[in-house]
Amino acid sequence: MVQAPSSFTNSTGDSFTSLLAAANERARQLEEEGVLSLALPLAGGDPMLLLPHLEPEAEQLAPGGDSFRFLWDGAPGLCIAAAGRTNSLELSGPRRFELAQRFASACLSRLATPENGPPLARPRVLLAFGFFEAPLQPGPTAIPGVQAVLPRWQLSRQGQHCWLRLQRSLGGGVTPRLLAEELWEQARRLERLVQQQDGLELRVDSRIAIRRSSPWQESYRSAVERGLERVERGELEKVVLAVRQELQLEAAPHPLALLAPLRRHQSGSCRFLWQQAHGTALIGASPERLLTVRQGQLRSDALAGTAPAGEQAAGLLHSRKDRHEHELVVDTITAVLARAGLNPRRPRHPRLARHGQLVHLHTPITAALGQHQALSIAAALHPTPAVAGLPRREAMAWLRSLEPFERGHYAAPIGWIDSAGDADLRVAIRSGTLRGDRLELTAGAGLVRGSTVERELQEVALKLGVLQQQLSCATDHQAASSSSIV
Repeated sequence: MVQAPSSFTNSTGDSFTSLLAAANERARQLEEEGVLSLALPLAGGDPMLLLPHLEPEAEQLAPGGDSFRFLWDGAPGLCIAAAGRTNSLELSGPRRFELAQRFASACLSRLATPENGPPLARPRVLLAFGFFEAPLQPGPTAIPGVQAVLPRWQLSRQGQHCWLRLQRSLGGGVTPRLLAEELWEQARRLERLVQQQDGLELRVDSRIAIRRSSPWQESYRSAVERGLERVERGELEKVVLAVRQELQLEAAPHPLALLAPLRRHQSGSCRFLWQQAHGTALIGASPERLLTVRQGQLRSDALAGTAPAGEQAAGLLHSRKDRHEHELVVDTITAVLARAGLNPRRPRHPRLARHGQLVHLHTPITAALGQHQALSIAAALHPTPAVAGLPRREAMAWLRSLEPFERGHYAAPIGWIDSAGDADLRVAIRSGTLRGDRLELTAGAGLVRGSTVERELQEVALKLGVLQQQLSCATDHQAASSSSIV
């Protein structure tokens, strides 16, 4: 590590002397092996473009390298890029939300961090849940009930403000000065990259060719028929059946090259990346908020009822089937929050929310959080009827029977919780898992009384097709005939 001159001042006016003094002061309050968390403002920078430079790929692949990467792209709102692990948790079981909350609270409360920077710079624990509390089959691709990470590097941006944070355990030769120097040098390096635009381009202009895709229609038709039988018999009021399509690509794309086009096509959604190992990544653009907590105020979104953008969209407001499906979600979320002791509020009528080429019925639901913790409410809400069904227990059991694949992260909460208790958890729909040159896409449709097999097939085909287009994927014929994204 190159030692920074003690008198040097960065472009925002912060000096290394001040950083080192703050590091030493906070470190004195730590016991052996405590975690020191330091932050500096940056002069600009896009977290999506800078993510590969937080932990360069060469360092990831080195012996002992850490392949964890995370992106939370709410542009033009809050964007977060993170890399490396300082502390982490991985477990399954019925207490996963409770234990994840304990882990997050313990990690964040024990950090030694100077009280500087705006809310966007706060330390965060990053979270990715599985849809079910535990996978059915163990194995290298099985998704645990929850994964939680306190990252080593965290780069946050909101508006024109950007902050870089470094978190490491002290001891074993790691000193406050070493951390201060490492953060300082990294901040200067990233600022030079931004100024020079050196290596900050993502190749997203050309379509990513699909060599072949797995058939799904017949197996899904059979599952929908069986699901509708349960609805018609009254065993289920609603069930949301998903389908998985595997695309074999011509080459292994960079995950960020798939995500970048979604800024343009899913500007109202939150783009996300969760990468636990090199070559495998969960990517998506979620339009659905399980919950957001800001300064003690909670918001959850009821999002159900789907149509393509255009003339058909207005029909959602007058569709008995879609309004019924939507009200089931609204009523359930409202009832769950009320049972938790909150006082939920909601508008009387839903509105239309457009996300890319799809339009949904949308009702925001708000409440004061009070003394409750964010993840205890998340545990009560997940899964909503928008992604599972009603009654919840029976619908979940039928999903295990009717869907011939593990849902994994699909339709599960993903997001973060910060040191002030603010949190943001999205539902991981409009998502896919990239494994080298294979991309697995998952989409679902809700079955209620009035649903028909053909309409549900059309809805799922629409969702899969739109997601393919917006990820810049195309069959060989499409790639040759068109270079635009619908």
